[in-house]
Amino acid sequence: MPGGVSEEEVVLVDSQGKPTGTEPKLRAHQGDGKLHRAISVLVFDSQGRMLIQRRAEDKYHSGGEWANTCCSHPKPGEEIEAAAHRRLGEEMGFDCELREVFDFTYRIGVGTKMTEHEYDHVFVGKFSGEPHPDPREVSEYRWVPLETLFSDVRANSAEYAPWFKIILVHLGERDWDQLLR
Repeated sequence: MPGGVSEEEVVLVDSQGKPTGTEPKLRAHQGDGKLHRAISVLVFDSQGRMLIQRRAEDKYHSGGEWANTCCSHPKPGEEIEAAAHRRLGEEMGFDCELREVFDFTYRIGVGTKMTEHEYDHVFVGKFSGEPHPDPREVSEYRWVPLETLFSDVRANSAEYAPWFKIILVHLGERDWDQLLR
């Protein structure tokens, strides 16, 4: 499996986000999917542009789709914010201050017999340097003004990861000035 996915475990949670156990990552995504903890990171630059990435083609699902700056699952026993920092470094090659801005639950199919059923913790950060993405995780990246991003997602929805589109809906309902502080 790509990137050792078969050995990784995710933290299963109840509808309130409380841990209930662990499950091998692939098994948690099979069939209807088991509700598990996830993190999504959104990084903005000083101009308010969001850093997005195109997932590497050989990811176990949603390869080649555009997504948020990074996303993943906390390891069993790992603090949620620590997981966000870890994955930001592993995927994009940098770290920055992060703060959790909201969480939400979703279930959506992501390929043949695969389902994302996640209790997702969304973090926001600011960074003005140059990313150094891991090519095993990220095939390309770009900084995008929010208005452009929202328009492109509407026009080219199939090019974007399903959870990222849900995050954008949630973001559209929030006060951007407060979010980007």
